Amino acid sequence: MAFLLAALAGSAVADVQSVIQSMLVNVVASGKVSAPSAVLLKASNSRFGVLSGSLSVGYWARTSDGGGGSITIQASSDFSPSGGPLVSGLIVTCSGATLGTGCAGQQSLATSAQTTVLSLPGGACTGGGGLCSNQDPNTVLLMFALPNQPRYKTGDYSAQINLTISTM
Repeated sequence: MAFLLAALAGSAVADVQSVIQSMLVNVVASGKVSAPSAVLLKASNSRFGVLSGSLSVGYWARTSDGGGGSITIQASSDFSPSGGPLVSGLIVTCSGATLGTGCAGQQSLATSAQTTVLSLPGGACTGGGGLCSNQDPNTVLLMFALPNQPRYKTGDYSAQINLTISTM
């Protein structure tokens, strides 16, 4: 009997299996843009001249090495109510982009087309240091100027603008 137990204990079979699994990660180009809810355009003096204001735009971006990106602005509608300024008279300039290149010179705002206010290069990224920008978020300052025409009726006027970031 002892021989039988020893034979059974010596003939026990062990089973060990191993599987190798691949793990894939898809890191894609991405972007996010943010801005305060309103910008006030006001005259710098009591006479006719220019109605002006500025808007600090925050953005986060990651672009592919062969890609790039942009931030565009477009008016959704003209100023309302009628009798006041027109969006087509609004000029936008850019300053202080912390990642990418802000618009050069004066850009006209329109309801019919997007206007680029920032261009992002390929291989760009926000935050983290190294090859990325140290800023988090990145920012660009948009400055608006609108002629203050004597024919405008007094009162408050509003228009909506859309800021869009795209990355590749």
